[in-house]
Amino acid sequence: MPLFRYKSIAGSGDVVKGELDASDEAAVVSSLRQQGHIPVKIEAAGKWSFAGSGVLQQEVFASGGISADEISTLTREIATLLGAGLTLERALEILASLGLKPKVKTVVDSVLEQVRGGRSFADALDQQEGAFPKYYRSMIRAGEAGSTLETVLRRLADFMEQSRALSRTVRSALIYPIFLLVTAGASVVILLTYVVPTFQPLFDDAGAKIPLITQIVIGFGELARTYWWLPILSILIGGLAIRLHMARPAGRLWWHGQLLRLPLIGGLWTRIDVARFSRTLATLLANGVPMLSALTLVKEVLGNAALSNAVKQAEPEVKAGRGLSKPLTETGLFPSLALQLLQVGEESGHLEDMLFKLADIYDQESQASIQRMLALLVPVLTLGLGVLIALIISSILLALFSINQLVV
Repeated sequence: MPLFRYKSIAGSGDVVKGELDASDEAAVVSSLRQQGHIPVKIEAAGKWSFAGSGVLQQEVFASGGISADEISTLTREIATLLGAGLTLERALEILASLGLKPKVKTVVDSVLEQVRGGRSFADALDQQEGAFPKYYRSMIRAGEAGSTLETVLRRLADFMEQSRALSRTVRSALIYPIFLLVTAGASVVILLTYVVPTFQPLFDDAGAKIPLITQIVIGFGELARTYWWLPILSILIGGLAIRLHMARPAGRLWWHGQLLRLPLIGGLWTRIDVARFSRTLATLLANGVPMLSALTLVKEVLGNAALSNAVKQAEPEVKAGRGLSKPLTETGLFPSLALQLLQVGEESGHLEDMLFKLADIYDQESQASIQRMLALLVPVLTLGLGVLIALIISSILLALFSINQLVV
């Protein structure tokens, strides 16, 4: 029999790597599931056949050719069809005939073919080249094992829709400030490089001593025309240096830790990731995934490396039976309200319910924080850039006024 190398998550939450003789990949999956493991990768003859090895960072969803919205819609439709009493195979057949987008149809057809061939739904999803994130596949596997696939699919659809709604809120909120900054910045550049230089010959011919503020503006204009490439080069070099530093785990951890300390931005990022952490963990636990295995999966959903590392530091304590709230408190990165409610959930035995409430609370706080940030950011940008443009124009007018006085 061929030899397969595998990577899985044990019930203790540890990542296990090993080798196994089996007739095919399905036999490896079956053997690992009997041991209580969640398969992550299976390798045969030097080729990865289990996709999904990419670590989720800023996004909640994997990217394998279909978008997060398409995954969410597909999940909701399968859950609806299963709720109507159809089998999984029949539900997939109906979806495949609905005129889906080519990439989505390719995935559905592939899953349908493997389900018809005897694979489980989770195993079929594992073969889709990273189209579905690991936590998604783990929850589907838990739902199949507990005969609650429809419920799991509905919860997954709810979770993804809420996560995507929050992401859209953040992106939409940033459109206007970015547009304002770019437009005003372009106006300043045009004034310094094109408008101001047209007045300089007039000032030179007049022979008058122009005000200091006008000299400074003209000087900046000359620098902008002569060394326009310097700021661009500096930004490119700085961005590349930061990117290379963040490519290293230690560098990424340091940068993300510093960003959490920034006013407004740090608090917003913390709230967004706490909401993501709470909802993902609650959904996994509610569908039968063990706590340690769930924490291993949740770490990959968090966008901030410092918060992800805090969860990693808590794992040994959870394994030792100390619970989750106390070790997270010791990291000093999670909000006190979240930790208190988490502790109440553990003590009352209703951890999943409390985590869902936490997710709702921090989703609402995230949206409120975005609104507050915009309420402060837009006026500050408008006022600051307006003052800068007014200063440039005033310096020119002030110099013209001085020349007129000299003529009179």
